[in-house]
Amino acid sequence: MFNPSRDQARRFLIEAWQKRVAGLPATPLETLAADVIAWHPEYHELLVAPDALGREWTPEDGVTNPFLHLSLHLAIEEQLSIDQPPGIRTAFETRLRRHGDRHAALHDLLECLGEIVWQAQRQRTVPDGAAYLDCLRRKA
Repeated sequence: MFNPSRDQARRFLIEAWQKRVAGLPATPLETLAADVIAWHPEYHELLVAPDALGREWTPEDGVTNPFLHLSLHLAIEEQLSIDQPPGIRTAFETRLRRHGDRHAALHDLLECLGEIVWQAQRQRTVPDGAAYLDCLRRKA
């Protein structure tokens, strides 16, 4: 199983964006990451900042960790591609019809995934797929 370190995950996103900006060839995953980054112009400067790898973002600071946000987007794209947990694709399509905007619908999933991951970390368990889908149903 692929389990990158924090710096490896950050470096992947930074390099995917650098390739996009420079017009260089990229892997399919890098292309997907660059597409996700393109939806977030508020992160573009950060991804070229010299301190991007070492910088910290905490909830106490009142800001979202951009690398976590982008990584959750990538996780959701993977979940949708394989419909895992089962039903996630249907839940997404419901959100998409409601919002009429793919990015807004993805953010509903992202909010629920972030909550489920946080709960799993807090309880030292695996993320609960059923609770994830329940969160999405509550948002509907």
